[in-house]
Amino acid sequence: MACALFASYSNADEPKSSTDPGGRPNGSASSTDPSGRPNGSASSTAPNIIVFFLDDSGYGDYAHNGNPTIRTPNISKLAQDGMNFTQFYVTSPACSASRYSLLTGRYPGRSGFGSWVIGPGAKQHLHPKEITLAEGLKTRGYQTGIFGKWHLGNPNQKNNFSQDTLPLAHGFDEWLGTNVSHDYSSAKLLQSDPSGSQPIKGYSVIAKNLPSKADVCASLTERSTEAAISFIKRNKETPFFAYIPFNMPHLGLYASDKFLGKSRRGLLGDVMEEIDDSVGQIRQSIAEAGLTENTLIIFSSDNGPWIRFQDTASDKKYGDTRLHVGYAQPFRDGKGSTWEGGHRVPGIFCWPGKITPNSIEQSPVSTLDILPTVFALAGVELPKDRSIDGRDIRPYLMPQAHKAKLPEFEFYYSWADNMPSAVRVGPWKMHTRIASQTGNNYGFTASRDTPLLFQVEQDLGERINRAGEQAKRVEKMMESLTAFETQVQEEGSFWNTQ
Repeated sequence: MACALFASYSNADEPKSSTDPGGRPNGSASSTDPSGRPNGSASSTAPNIIVFFLDDSGYGDYAHNGNPTIRTPNISKLAQDGMNFTQFYVTSPACSASRYSLLTGRYPGRSGFGSWVIGPGAKQHLHPKEITLAEGLKTRGYQTGIFGKWHLGNPNQKNNFSQDTLPLAHGFDEWLGTNVSHDYSSAKLLQSDPSGSQPIKGYSVIAKNLPSKADVCASLTERSTEAAISFIKRNKETPFFAYIPFNMPHLGLYASDKFLGKSRRGLLGDVMEEIDDSVGQIRQSIAEAGLTENTLIIFSSDNGPWIRFQDTASDKKYGDTRLHVGYAQPFRDGKGSTWEGGHRVPGIFCWPGKITPNSIEQSPVSTLDILPTVFALAGVELPKDRSIDGRDIRPYLMPQAHKAKLPEFEFYYSWADNMPSAVRVGPWKMHTRIASQTGNNYGFTASRDTPLLFQVEQDLGERINRAGEQAKRVEKMMESLTAFETQVQEEGSFWNTQ
């Protein structure tokens, strides 16, 4: 089914044939690819892909970004062996919408979710017509697995326990992980299982009601790591895509006994140092399989830290969280906010032998750019029947081999309704509404009539409003914002074009 989605149509809802005009299966061009491999397999230069995607980890949670008491030697080694993007963005400051953009290369406003988080009882889920990283890579012969949190849909009565709610319907061959964040009372630890039927066909339940099972929650990082390593070992002879969305450091925090009480930073440090150890273990498994120079590793987080809880001494669900929240510094605010701290996250690309080590790239990029870049590396054609919002950033990663000049960075900061609250063009960021779960407006007000404007490469904390002195720039950025909103609304989502 995934291959058929890659044909180009002027109408996204037009029925898709199983063959192209030449009589071949859609997604194929000939019986062999340019490397001589059978059609549908990755070329000889296409790398394995590993994507680490943490939950609520801030820019300042890492040693290489200046944290003085959290040890992250393996993650920092990724940056040393590859490229560290100092201006790396996610489209949404919350979970489901951010993950949607990572996997599809599309802004959250195109998802049809209606909200930035899909709860376990929500009807909506990732639409089956969306094309994910996994689906695209499978057309080139990749094996695909997800090891960690899904949170892009959950089978329930509102969606008639749809098979389309979970990862196997979206290009993944196997999965071990949670359906939603582990703090939901109905959170489950699931695994793909050909003979299983819970909660739907093709899956089985390992544990239910996770907040009441501290031992299971404390094992989540380790379980994801072990499953990912097993997947790598089993697929070392074929190209693979491993998506590893760790549950942590989302509240509540849990670390295994091996790491509990070991970090100077306390429990948050324990959690981060266990994740760091997992990154090291997975890199070691790549090295032992002889795949180091044929594997691209990408490391990031779904949004900034949940600073809404940084001053909470007693919470019914999480307890005392004052020391359990990470760092967005030097940026303002965090998760749930369209200030920089909600959207600016770590961003590392490591591919030894291809990406120059110890590279620091200050040009802004985002998770939207991952799908176009990975598809280009694997020889997957971008779909033409929908908007793809990211860019192919190979000119940043491998400038000697890819000379094209990238267009100026234009980026839209989505909020709870999955529509923009701010826009960035080049180094300039304009807010048209202030959005923060903290309720703090930091002394500012913003609207379309009186927007805020910051030069965020000079003013990292968004302190000095420059709108009054940049009237023409504000006007032009407002035109871009309006045009983007109009285009998103006119194209709609697959949910409202059925």
